[in-house]
Amino acid sequence: MTIRPDAATLRSPTAVRQADVTVVGGAGHVGIPLVLALAEAGLHVNVNDRNKTSLELLQAGRLPFIEYGAQAVLNKALQEGLLLFSDSPDCISSCGPLIITIGTPIDEFLNPVRKVVQDCIDSVLPFLADGQLVVLRSTVFPGTTDWVASYLRDRGRHLMVAFCPERIVQGAGLKELRELPQIVSGTTPEAEREAAKLFERIAPEVIVLSPIEAEFAKLFTNAYRYIEFAATNEFYLVAKSAGVDYRRVLKAMKHNYPRLKGVPGPGFTAGPCLVKDTMQLAAFARNQFGFGHAALLVNEGLVLHVVDDLKRRYDLPNMTVGLLGMAFKAESDDTRASLSYKFKKILGTQARAVLTTDPFVTTDPELQGLDEVISKSDLMILCAPHRAYREVDFLGKPVFDLWGHLEGGNVIR
Repeated sequence: MTIRPDAATLRSPTAVRQADVTVVGGAGHVGIPLVLALAEAGLHVNVNDRNKTSLELLQAGRLPFIEYGAQAVLNKALQEGLLLFSDSPDCISSCGPLIITIGTPIDEFLNPVRKVVQDCIDSVLPFLADGQLVVLRSTVFPGTTDWVASYLRDRGRHLMVAFCPERIVQGAGLKELRELPQIVSGTTPEAEREAAKLFERIAPEVIVLSPIEAEFAKLFTNAYRYIEFAATNEFYLVAKSAGVDYRRVLKAMKHNYPRLKGVPGPGFTAGPCLVKDTMQLAAFARNQFGFGHAALLVNEGLVLHVVDDLKRRYDLPNMTVGLLGMAFKAESDDTRASLSYKFKKILGTQARAVLTTDPFVTTDPELQGLDEVISKSDLMILCAPHRAYREVDFLGKPVFDLWGHLEGGNVIR
């Protein structure tokens, strides 16, 4: 019998071990859209995560972060008893697939740290049954999937190992899981077949690759996006040095010209994946990935260029600067790897004071209300182009807007 625990407990060992599928890290940004997609397909899902706060929020019918379109699915899954909650490795299901949403991070030297994946495998291994499918879901360093399979064999365990990379944009993951093809791979034909069967339940199409092909597909996708943003940011800097409005040039380039319709506008390129995955690819290439390193210099250096430009225009040491939007992108509450905080740190040594605000972010106790930031600031920087800022009265004060998001005489580029 499968039950949903009440609010007094996060786990019911008998129930969670009978779940159709377990998602480790299931209360995180990668995990929640996947958990809800699986529940929407009628599966009983064990949401396994050490973050008890996020588990309690989900259990109470609340999302711990913005995921558009997910609230109704969460409500329905809870009403139907399709979600179970557990907070330790000993409460995973041993009768269905185990999906691990913990990927390979990078360290302070921009090198991959595979030990995080190994530690996760070690923690769940005693509770897995031979023949069970183990799916790696988040980005891993090339060769990790085959390494995991070998690591398990060396310990006398017979598990099916697959890598099925997530390909969703943060905040719209559930929607994209319904719409985008899913790449799957397995270290054996059986693992590949079982992984395909699982993801065919939630995706419109499945594409089968070998594990290392799938690993590269994930890294190439994010690195390409990062390089693409770097190219347009470099164009912006070149045009700016010539006193030219890059947005006017870009608009003309793209107008009724299909070969350039996908070129993005300039902006602060950040977030938890693009830099990390580009640097993993660079590490794999023994740091012979010139495009990747050049992109890092451009995208991370853009903040420095903006600060230097503002120093030439204004007397920053005698000014209070307000930062508008601390999330890493528009209409998001996610601050991971946000360049807004790089602005805050640099300006902290250049300006009299730095104030911050964001209509979505709830995790930063130093944030102030928008009206207060506007009233106290002498100069503002649009860091995240939230739609709400388009209708704001900035009291005639200068606002630096790299994005081309705002209109008005007080806007500077």
